[in-house]
Amino acid sequence: MEPVPLQDFVRSVDPASLPRVLRVYSGVYLEGSIYEIDGNECCLSTGDLIKVIQVCLQKVICEDPGTGQTLELPPNFQGHFSPLTSPHSFRTLEELVCDTTQSSIQLPIYFTSIHSIVTKKRVVTENQPLMLEAVEMHHGTHCARCVLVSGAQQVVLHLPLSQKGPFWRWKPGTPQTLLQVLQDPAYRDGMFTCPSLPWNSLILRPQYEVQAIMHMRKTIVKIPSTLEVDVEDVTSSSQNVHFIKPLLLSEALAQGGPFPLSTEILEVPEAPPIFLSPWVGSLRKGQKLCIYGLASPPWRVLASSKGRKVPRHFMLSAAYQGKLRLRPREFPTAYDLLGALRPGQPLRVVVTKDCEGEKEEYPEFSSLAVGDRLEVLGSGQVYGAQGQDIDVLVCQRLNDQSGEENEEYEEVEDQERLLLPLYMPGGFVEERNDNRRYSLADLTAQFSLPCEVKVVAKDSSNPADPLVSFPGLRLEEKITEPFLVVGLDSKPGTYFEIPPRWLDLTVVETERQLEWPAGPLPVATVEELSEAFYYNLRKLPACVNQEPPPRPPKSQNLNEQKTSSKEEISKPEHPKTSLLPKLKAKTLPEFFKDKSEMYSKVTTRKGIRPTESQTENPGESLTCLPTLSLLLPFLPCFSAAQYIRKMHCSHLRGPDLRAEPGRSLVSLPLG
Repeated sequence: MEPVPLQDFVRSVDPASLPRVLRVYSGVYLEGSIYEIDGNECCLSTGDLIKVIQVCLQKVICEDPGTGQTLELPPNFQGHFSPLTSPHSFRTLEELVCDTTQSSIQLPIYFTSIHSIVTKKRVVTENQPLMLEAVEMHHGTHCARCVLVSGAQQVVLHLPLSQKGPFWRWKPGTPQTLLQVLQDPAYRDGMFTCPSLPWNSLILRPQYEVQAIMHMRKTIVKIPSTLEVDVEDVTSSSQNVHFIKPLLLSEALAQGGPFPLSTEILEVPEAPPIFLSPWVGSLRKGQKLCIYGLASPPWRVLASSKGRKVPRHFMLSAAYQGKLRLRPREFPTAYDLLGALRPGQPLRVVVTKDCEGEKEEYPEFSSLAVGDRLEVLGSGQVYGAQGQDIDVLVCQRLNDQSGEENEEYEEVEDQERLLLPLYMPGGFVEERNDNRRYSLADLTAQFSLPCEVKVVAKDSSNPADPLVSFPGLRLEEKITEPFLVVGLDSKPGTYFEIPPRWLDLTVVETERQLEWPAGPLPVATVEELSEAFYYNLRKLPACVNQEPPPRPPKSQNLNEQKTSSKEEISKPEHPKTSLLPKLKAKTLPEFFKDKSEMYSKVTTRKGIRPTESQTENPGESLTCLPTLSLLLPFLPCFSAAQYIRKMHCSHLRGPDLRAEPGRSLVSLPLG
């Protein structure tokens, strides 16, 4: 077949003969390196093969040959068309008769008039067909004997040859629809008339959309028939040509099979590696892969190593067979303690770092010392010094001593409650005496993540299990993501799992026949992750645990404190208001049965026995001191609770304040 314009091929092709293979004889390139416009191909290279599978009519452009005006018609246009056999119109009937005689066209012929014709018998409307049977003399005038068909009647009219038109000669027959006219090869490039359109003659220029298959295209290519490209039909010589259709791993996953699927890599995404495993280097163009299907179960666990300056990050599959032992968890803040608290699971910790409470502004917050044992009870809120609400962690101080000398104080010690602000930094380590060995599935089912473990037995299916060498491992998150089990043809026995969401290779199916291997596939159960990819995984919605810890409240301005102190000194009377922030109603757990004694109750320290003071001379007691409420304004950096505790502890421990003859120590009232 000789090369023809694509438009001509499309108009002449028989839809029943599709598909047809075309070779681009003369390509086209649109300026700007744009290959598609509105989803249609606009650039074809010389030599490209196109397998045309369907031709669809998009629209029809009607053109008036006299004025060049155009009009767009939809494919479902309901008007009817009649073909015109003459390429031009005739001004009079005489010109029409002469052209017919010179063209050796035998009578009768059919014609229409653009304008209405008025005769004695009736009026011939515009574009109404007339049949010219002969030319004869009528009442001494040369006339054209015409027959007007009106329903079942035929009316004979004698029109003088001088009758003015314009007139159009047309082919008799039943008017046809738009699609019928376009599908008839005899009417190609012909002129038509349509009573539904404003023009007496028109040319139809259809525009098609060619749907085709091309090499290296994942979807059907849509080519407009108006693309200025020449093609030649090479169907007969291209019977053995196979068009390569790229396939993404994500598409193979969505298709769901059939597996195993033999493929070859066409393209690898240009991105930093997400896995640090040796098989990653084998993923290159031309490498043949075998996809064995979806990995099961689909969940994975993200983990980080402990005990090294630079942690390493891993992804553990659900098939990991190593044995794990729980390690005590470490918590840097009180907020982390609250996040680790679970209903029905007691949480006890030991303080590993001294923590000083903000005694200047919030004396109700407790201070902690290294070695203190705490049990986390819950959370609550208190009213801050500036009127804002402060979230707190409620803990119970535990007694770690035993013996007869502490039995009488054990009840008091166990009932001591501590309030820790959630933003309070510190150091806490969990008390845990669990020496059992867990599988990964059992551990994630029984305990919440994150948690810290030690791998005490490596995975038997992975002799090079790297997790055994670490002193500790922090299991961070459990994620659910579909993975594909893949094997390398170049390295038989090497199997691994690829997440198409993050490593979406472009492959092409090959015709190799594969069989499913006997027994389970030895897939790698531990994959080391790059640091960037690990933190990208932690940003996933499934990995979001809690909001960041709250910020500490802003400190009061020192000038405001001084001004407030001066105002209190200048007042002759001091209202009996507590300087301690009040507990917010119904925000603390019901740990305190008697809230009125929560701060007034003084708890004895471990190993200290109170001594009873003996008042030998009441007259020389310290009653000359002012009441405590009068002293407080002069102690801006010394809170009431600190003062009480200091006096109490000095009374219990201080060697310099022991009761001497003639003097006694007494407690001072608050008002």
